[in-house]
Formats: sequence, C-alpha cells, structure tokens
Amino acid sequence: METVTGVVEGFATIIAVISLGWILARVGLFDVGAQHMLSKLAFFVASPALMLTVLSEADVSTVFSANLVATVASVVVVVLVYALLARFVFRQGLADTVVGALSSSYVNAGNLGLPIAAYVLGDAALVAPALLLQMLLMQPLALTILDTAVAEQRLRWTQVASRPFRNPLTLGSIIGVLLSVTSTPLPRVVHDPLELVGGMAVPGMLIAYGISLRLGPRPGTGDRPRLLWTIVTLKMVVQPLVAYGVARYALGLEGSELLAVTVIAALPTAQNIFVIASRYGRATILSRDAIFASTLLSVPAVALIAALLA
Repeated sequence: METVTGVVEGFATIIAVISLGWILARVGLFDVGAQHMLSKLAFFVASPALMLTVLSEADVSTVFSANLVATVASVVVVVLVYALLARFVFRQGLADTVVGALSSSYVNAGNLGLPIAAYVLGDAALVAPALLLQMLLMQPLALTILDTAVAEQRLRWTQVASRPFRNPLTLGSIIGVLLSVTSTPLPRVVHDPLELVGGMAVPGMLIAYGISLRLGPRPGTGDRPRLLWTIVTLKMVVQPLVAYGVARYALGLEGSELLAVTVIAALPTAQNIFVIASRYGRATILSRDAIFASTLLSVPAVALIAALLA
C-alpha cells in the first residue's frame, strides 16, 4: 500500500502543475505566445541554471555502476529500433527522428524520477545513473545533432564540434560537471541566484505543456497515430523489459537494484523533450502526445513493477 501511495504522490505533483497550465489557457490568461515564451525561458535560461547547480553538487562518480550498464543497454536498444523504424517505415527526417528517439527513451528522471526513487525505492540516489547519463551524454549529443540538422547550410566539422559549447543546456551541464569533479563550490552570491532561476525550469516546462494540451490538438489526434503508439510501446514496454533482462540475466542484479533499474526504465517520457521539440520546431505535437500517453500508462506500470519486484 505504501508503494502505491508513493507512486501516486509522485505523479500527482506533476499532474497538478500541468493542470494549472491547462486552466490558465482555458480562462484566457495564457495563449500560444505565452506557451512559446515559457518554453524559451525554460530552454535558454532556467534549465541551464538548473543543470549547473544540480550537477555542481552531484556526486558524478555515482553514475559508474552496474545499474548504468542496464540503463545504457535499454536506451541503446530502444534508440536503434526507433531509428530503423523511422528510416525504413515512417520515413522521418533526421531532426524528427532525434525527437522521436528521445521521446522513446529519455525518462523523466528529474522531477518525477527523484520522488519516485525516494518514495518507491527508498533512496533518491538510485536515479542518479539515469539522470546523469541523460544530462551528460544523451542531451548534449541530441542537441548537437538537432543543431546540425536544422542548420540552413552544411556545417564544417569544426562548427559541429563547437556546437555543444554554444548550446546553453549543454554548457550549463559541462560547467556543473567541472565544478563537481574539481570540488569547487560556487560562491553564494552566484549559487543562490542561479538556484532561484533554475527553480523556474520544471514548473515552466509543465505549465507550457499544460497550455499546449488546452490550445493544441487533443492528445492522440495527431496525423500519425501509428508512430505515436510505436513510441509509447518502445518507452513503456520495450525499455523496461530490456533493462530488466540485462540487469537480471546479464548482470545478476537482484532485490532493490533490480527493482530500481526496472522502475526507472518504466518512467514516462520527460517533459523537457517537449521543450526541445518546441525549440527546434520538430515533432512538437508528437512529443507532447508521447509524454501524455506515457505518463498515464506509467502510473499502473510502475505500481505493477514495484508490486512484483519489491
């Protein structure tokens, strides 16, 4: 009973803030322009500040664990399967494929994974491998590919290599990691304003998402429902199954470690994928609907996994 309560509490917080965005759009206080403004604020300002402060205080060494191997395996399998389907079945371009791959594999390890790890798994640190993997590798790589894909002209290799250092999200993450590995604390006069601004990231993303649910097409009514449900199946079925299989049969994990790997893989698509899609103008509705569907399905999925493996 405590496990189910923890799952519900973790999801309830997110749903409440998304509902606030929906209500603000419903009563006419926020429009599509406000949604774009919030998305830009989250992408260019708040999220980089959040990444810098969180990573500067994180123990980056915790990412190197057996849990990481299973997490990486589940991500690689899902991304490869989606890339093949996008290329040969759905005929997507590079930028749309990147957003679709992120929607299929990038879990909500931050604002949902942390409370779920605390309530369900009993240790918030268990989400660290997935969280740091995504912030340090997946996100910078995806943003670099997107920057290259949407460029108006072909970029030289030097321009491609320098892209991560010109993207605010990646730059904030890199600075945060450097501060962590060198054990360099930020002065309070710098840290506190950054922490305050970073606090806008998650609610800004969620409110923008709620506005999109009210003002955009109804979830599930996009022009490619088969593509949407392919993404949701990869996210909610394939990813946790691969994570479980690798963790149990290849790595021999049991008990709380096996539960942690499987539960984290079954978390829904992260809301910041919608912000990234909005920033680049690619697969915006698709990413929004993938987040919506996977979030709804993740509640019973996480509760079932916890009940079976706890």
